[in-house]
Amino acid sequence: MHIETDPSACFAGTGEGAVPVHAVPKNGLENMSMLQQSDVAWAVANGFSGKSGETCIVPNGEGGIAAVLVGTGSNNTPVPAAFRIAALGRKLPTGNYQLPSDLPQATLAFALGGYEFTRYRKGATAMPRVAVQPDDATRRRVEGVYLARDLINTPANDMGPEALEAAFRKLGETHGAAVSVITGDDLLTENFPMVHAVGRASAQAPRVLDMVWGKADDPLITLVGKGVTFDTGGLNIKPGGSMALMKKDMGGAANVMGLAHMIMDAKLPVRLRLIVGAVENAIAGNAFRPGDVLQTRKGITVEIGNTDAEGRLVLGDCLTLGDEDAPQLMIDMATLTGAARVALGPDLPPFYTHDDAFAADLEAQGQACFDPVWRMPLWQPYQAMLSSNVADVNHITSGGFAGSITAALFLERFVEKAATWAHFDIFGWCPADKPWALKGGEAQAIRALIDVLEARYPA
Repeated sequence: MHIETDPSACFAGTGEGAVPVHAVPKNGLENMSMLQQSDVAWAVANGFSGKSGETCIVPNGEGGIAAVLVGTGSNNTPVPAAFRIAALGRKLPTGNYQLPSDLPQATLAFALGGYEFTRYRKGATAMPRVAVQPDDATRRRVEGVYLARDLINTPANDMGPEALEAAFRKLGETHGAAVSVITGDDLLTENFPMVHAVGRASAQAPRVLDMVWGKADDPLITLVGKGVTFDTGGLNIKPGGSMALMKKDMGGAANVMGLAHMIMDAKLPVRLRLIVGAVENAIAGNAFRPGDVLQTRKGITVEIGNTDAEGRLVLGDCLTLGDEDAPQLMIDMATLTGAARVALGPDLPPFYTHDDAFAADLEAQGQACFDPVWRMPLWQPYQAMLSSNVADVNHITSGGFAGSITAALFLERFVEKAATWAHFDIFGWCPADKPWALKGGEAQAIRALIDVLEARYPA
């Protein structure tokens, strides 16, 4: 599987010689009965007060470490204590540590916080290790997140459509899944006209990646990802500042691949289908244009309002493909709109669905595992904003209102048979260091989703 960063490096697998880590609430040192008075005095002398993420290494008098104190701060924050101390994974010296047993998710948070993308850097140091072997549920979540982060962090010169296909095939090979790929002009023959139009100007041919795993008679779960490996904006070219992060425009594909790994690793009793439209939105003489009218796999025509809204075109054909088999659940993920970031910021991805029960389960699981999501409405009156005088629909609105909602409404037109459909407009990026994630590619909503799926389809 395409994971540059090895999650297993976080785990030592033995408690022998492990240094204990003690979680200390703000101003709570005096209540830590397991600490010797000399340890408390040392911490006080070093200015340690238990502020969130604050760390104090207590020496043992023999040149080693007796204990590590880490602050959890106060509890008037939605961030669980385990995630407040997650930066330990990059702060501590290399060694073997025993995490606090009273913090749920501590092992997961430690591993997430210890992630660093070092593929292009020399002299990367070994990370500290926790003195446990993670349970399978934790391990697969860490692996899924690392996979998504690695794929997003890899720059477009090494993660174009060809490399994304290679990673996709490797994932299928790891789990014994069947993989098929339709490439280049074969997309026209096989009726994926919008995928072809978006990607045809690139030096690397556009492609539809398709993976199937599991028993044919199990409930069908279909995941669809936007795999735009770089987005210039096409002929409606982005300004330089807006283009700088566009290696992450395949974040939807990266996230559904991470989720697919978790599903297959858990051996859930489902029939899994994974579909990714892998393209580069480049500029050349054969690039699609504003004002063009595109045919679609669905059979409707689409007027192009702006070539920088290309992701929904790729998703439209891929959703149509997935919908043809009437899945019990179809999920698509895409770094789709700036409007979603304006509304909810980088950390809180909106999702859209008509299924109230699914939405309630997802929101509850997202809160429980600290992988937050926020439901947004599929407000049908806004469909009028997508009207076209020359085609069945325009793929964007002419005004600046409700950009994320209207994008979801456009996608809704390509879904008819799926019993439940959910669209996630993710950012796929952490814009500033957090205890549990460094600045860079990020997995969003997939830990919440695997919790929902494991509850609904227990192995």
